[in-house]
Amino acid sequence: MTRPGLTRQLTIALLGYALLLSLLVSLHGYLVNEHAEALTWESLLTSELQHFQQRHEQDPAYRWMDTDILRLYGEINQRPIPAPFADLPPGVHDEVLTDEGEFVVLVSGMGAGRTVMTLDIANMERSEVQVGWLIAISSFVVVAVLTLIGHFGLRRLVRPLLSLAHGISALSPDRAGQRVIVDPRAPREAATIASALNQYLDQIDRFVERERAFVSMASHELRTPIAVIASTAEVALDNEYASSAVQPQLQYILNTTRDMEKLTTLLLALAKDPARLRATTESVDLAQLLREVAASYLPMAQRKELQLQMSELPSSIVVVPRQIAAAAIGNLVRNAIENSDRGTIVLSITQAGAVIVHDPGHGMSVDEIRQLYSQLARLGTSAGGGIGIPLIVRLCEHLGWQLTFQSHPECGTTATLHFASPATA
Repeated sequence: MTRPGLTRQLTIALLGYALLLSLLVSLHGYLVNEHAEALTWESLLTSELQHFQQRHEQDPAYRWMDTDILRLYGEINQRPIPAPFADLPPGVHDEVLTDEGEFVVLVSGMGAGRTVMTLDIANMERSEVQVGWLIAISSFVVVAVLTLIGHFGLRRLVRPLLSLAHGISALSPDRAGQRVIVDPRAPREAATIASALNQYLDQIDRFVERERAFVSMASHELRTPIAVIASTAEVALDNEYASSAVQPQLQYILNTTRDMEKLTTLLLALAKDPARLRATTESVDLAQLLREVAASYLPMAQRKELQLQMSELPSSIVVVPRQIAAAAIGNLVRNAIENSDRGTIVLSITQAGAVIVHDPGHGMSVDEIRQLYSQLARLGTSAGGGIGIPLIVRLCEHLGWQLTFQSHPECGTTATLHFASPATA
């Protein structure tokens, strides 16, 4: 949905205001004119009739002389009252239409002494209509000019805000020291917004720098002791003097250390910008990677009397960070082992380059599947779906991968991991 621009909205509001104001002024002028006109006709006709009556009382032989527009009817002037005016009540009647034209009529008296004076206002009404059209046209011109002036004025006022918005949209999260620049002629409010935003950018730069330093330090400080523990455990296992009673504990230490190394890899990957992670991608053969992961988890599966089955895997090449992809697949395999009873875990690869892990467990319930997808939507870490699933969910969101689950009643759960931009070899 396209949102209307501020200039357009303000211009429409200004146009509506100008039209409403013109309508109200015109209506007010019309009502005032009609009232003033009625008073004028009443005063004019009453004064003419009173003047004639006074002259007639003084000189009974005095007779009224009609003009082109002013006429007198009744016994006082010995002229019969025309039919259109005969039934009018006493008073002044404006805009009375007859076959001869439009009149203002003053009716005085009742019965035989009834007197009617008429004023032909046809020409005046035509002039009034012409003046009305002139006022309407001039009002339209004024409204149009006012709207155009307002539109260009508003565009000039809104231009600094648009420039500020373009400057904000040009900001990139992977660059430090960015600033929003406003035109020196911009209003004070735009400069205040830009200043506050630049202060916020300074805070973000300092925060990102602290996070980057922490990730770099954590990467070194965590990987080094983990590597030392793993290498020490491997040397101890290879030592011919290691007793059979100690070897299971050493193997457990080695497996746990490797799991910890994978967990550290995932956590550090989540702490990095996705663009930086994509820069470390390489072409990886999923079939070979899946065999390596399965081999590392085979002892764990055997301890639970589980088998890892891989049918003929198609050669599928994906461009991903190898170590992170291995940790993600390993987490899915370990989750399948931990949540399965005896049986066979089937590992396969689709032609589109997706890894499928099917476990023989009791299967996830509908509520557990719903919780898992809610977790994916909000990037949460609530329980359900295994220990490593929340991290995989966050990792998929971070890298643009897609993780789906399908529960099979009494037949286990199928997890499908789709990697971004797969290229089938």
